[in-house]
Amino acid sequence: MSLSDALKEGSAAEHDAAEQSPFLTELLAGRVGASGYADYLLRLRVVYAALEEAVRARRHDPAVAAVYDPALERLAAIDADLDHWAPGGGHVVESSAAQAYRDRLAGITWGPALVAHHYTRYLGDLSGGQAMGRILDREFGLGGAGLAFYDFPMRVKPYKDAYRARLDGMGLDAEEVGRAVDEVKVAFGLNQAVFDELAQSLPAYRR
Repeated sequence: MSLSDALKEGSAAEHDAAEQSPFLTELLAGRVGASGYADYLLRLRVVYAALEEAVRARRHDPAVAAVYDPALERLAAIDADLDHWAPGGGHVVESSAAQAYRDRLAGITWGPALVAHHYTRYLGDLSGGQAMGRILDREFGLGGAGLAFYDFPMRVKPYKDAYRARLDGMGLDAEEVGRAVDEVKVAFGLNQAVFDELAQSLPAYRR
């Protein structure tokens, strides 16, 4: 099985669980207010700052180099969106879930494990994330404002196809593919923990 297929199939259950998270369900139904979405963005900021720092630091690793692309970086877009959703609110959050995610990323020493996180976040942003952006735009009547996070400077479908081809060209053996799949499952678990943490505050976030 190709690496891209293994990553997708091996994490299908974790992907489905994330999609059914109470916080995400309520957000996409338009029942989470601006403060809840801002708190989500603040956690994403912690994650993407750590991910992008780690990827840049290891960009010469052959596995990381295969997927490295500064055009994917989301930190500036998150900051722009926070200025819309929480103007003047600062960009700091206390979050044990985001901290655990950051610590995992900072501790990775094997290139394909970092690629597993890169794949989980950015391919998710280029896939379901695009639909999520459209739903938020509609539910909040944004007219495109505050959604820079979902705006990528490339044609999404061809880019995703090329990204998967680069994954498959990395030449990992079966054991390494298994390790990469295990790390994708870890990545989904860390994302799920962020959603679970946010779900604890759903009563305060209600629109």
